[in-house]
Amino acid sequence: MPEIRNYTLNFGPQHPSAHGVLRLVLELDGETIVRADPHIGLLHRGTEKLIEYKPYNQSIGYMDRLDYVSMMSNEHAYVMAIEKMLGVQVPERAQYIRVMFDEITRILNHLMWVGAHALDIGAMTVFLYAFREREDLMDCYEAVSGARMHATYYRPGGVYRDLPDTMAKYAESKWHKGKDLAQLNETREGSLLDFIEAFTQRFPGYVDEYETLLTDNRIWKQRTVDIGIVSPERALQLGFTGPMLRGSGIAWDLRKTQPYEVYDKLDFDIPVGVTGDSYDRYLVRIAEMRESNKIIKQCVDWLKKNPGPVMATDHKVTPPSREDAKSNMEALIHHFKLFTEGFSLPAGEAYSAVEHPKGEFGIYMVSDGANKPYRLKVRAPGFPHLAALDEMAKGHMIADVVTIIGTQDIVFGEIDR
Repeated sequence: MPEIRNYTLNFGPQHPSAHGVLRLVLELDGETIVRADPHIGLLHRGTEKLIEYKPYNQSIGYMDRLDYVSMMSNEHAYVMAIEKMLGVQVPERAQYIRVMFDEITRILNHLMWVGAHALDIGAMTVFLYAFREREDLMDCYEAVSGARMHATYYRPGGVYRDLPDTMAKYAESKWHKGKDLAQLNETREGSLLDFIEAFTQRFPGYVDEYETLLTDNRIWKQRTVDIGIVSPERALQLGFTGPMLRGSGIAWDLRKTQPYEVYDKLDFDIPVGVTGDSYDRYLVRIAEMRESNKIIKQCVDWLKKNPGPVMATDHKVTPPSREDAKSNMEALIHHFKLFTEGFSLPAGEAYSAVEHPKGEFGIYMVSDGANKPYRLKVRAPGFPHLAALDEMAKGHMIADVVTIIGTQDIVFGEIDR
C-alpha cells in the first residue's frame, strides 16, 4: 500500500498571485488546504526604526512607501498625529483638500484591487479598464505634488500647496494628434478642480462597466461566493477593519464613528455585506467607490466656492512663503531651521488613525521632547488580515487561496515594514 500523507507546497514569494513578497507555506491533503502558514520578512525595511532617526518633517515620505497603493492616506495619519501633539489647527480649505485626496486615494486603491483580484481569478478585461481610470487620478496626484506615487503632499499644518489653476495637457505626437488630441485634452482646459469634477461625472458609468463584467458573471460568482467566509463575531475578534469587517456585516467606519477633518459635514453611506464571503467584500468595495465619488463631488463644490489658506501660519512648523523667505531675514531663518532641524514635539504620546482604503491605519507616536520620535509604531490594516489567512483558507482548495489573498487586498509594504 502506498503511504498516504499530507505534503507541503510553497506558494510564493515569486507567485504572481502572492501580491508582494509573501511566502505562504501550504500543508495539503490532496488539493485541500489543511494549514496555511504566511511567512514575512523578505521585504523588511525597518521603516519604524528609520523614522526614529529623522526629524518629524523628513519622515512623511516614508509613509508613501508603506502601502504604496494608498499613499496620501498613510501620510494623513502621520501628519494628524504630529498635529495632535503640537495642537496645530489646520485651515478648513486644507481639510477639504485632504478629504478629497483621501477619497481619490480610496478609488485608486479599489481600482488596483478590483483589477488585480479579477486578473488573479482569470478576468483580464477589468484590469485594463481599471488602469484607464487610475491614469486620470494619478494625473491629479502629479498636478499637486509633482510625483505620480510618492506624493509627500500632506504636511503638518495643512498641505504642501494649493490646487493648481491649470492642468497638464497631452502634447502632439505621432500617436496623438488632431481630433484625437483635442478629445484627450477636452477636460484639461480648466483647473484641477474642473478636471476632477469631469471625472466624478463619468466615473459612475465606469463602475457600471466593471459591474457588468463581474457582478452577475457566473464564473466570478463560482470563484467568490462562499469562499473565505468570516462571521461578524470572528471578524471583530481577529481585528479586522475596513471592507474586510464591513463585508461581514459590521458598519464600522472611522469617518462616521470617529470623524476627523470635515467628514462630519459630508453626506455619504457605509456599505455593508451580509454573508462575509469574498463576493460580499467585492460588493462592499464597489459600493465604496461610488460613495467616494459622492464625497469628492461635495469637496469640489465647496473648494470652488471657498478660497483661503492651505497651511497654518506658525512658521516654526510650516515653511514661510518663498516670497517672504527672499525678502525677510526672520522668514529665511525659519525656513532654514525648519528644513535642517525640523521642530520639536512636547514630550508625550499620541495615536492617530484614519479610515484607510484597507481599514484602520494608525500611527502611535511617542515623543521625548526632541525633534525626532522616541518611538513610532504603525498600525497597518493588512497585518491582522494576513494573520487570518490560515483560518480563512482551511478546508478550501489551492485555487481558492488566490481568491482569499485577493479579497484581503494585501500590500506588503505596510505589513512587512
